Amino acid sequence: MESEANQERRQAHALLDLLPAEKVNAVRNLLEVMVEPLARSLTDAATEQEDITPETAETIESSRRSLARGEGIPHEEIRREVELIK
Repeated sequence: MESEANQERRQAHALLDLLPAEKVNAVRNLLEVMVEPLARSLTDAATEQEDITPETAETIESSRRSLARGEGIPHEEIRREVELIK
């Protein structure tokens, strides 16, 4: 009888085979991060909570109002600017 882990691995491979080529790279990058020890330890590290100052709260709220007015920058444009996509 096949172990549950092997069955899940087989299912993951089958799903990967269904992905279009342009998405395979994204999945590979995600898997690399998931198995890389430093990334894993950073993911598991405790986070510190900081109080938000009134100035920071106003900046956040101002940004939200700007986005609500449609003044945000589309994600694809940001990605092009940092050359993540061509």
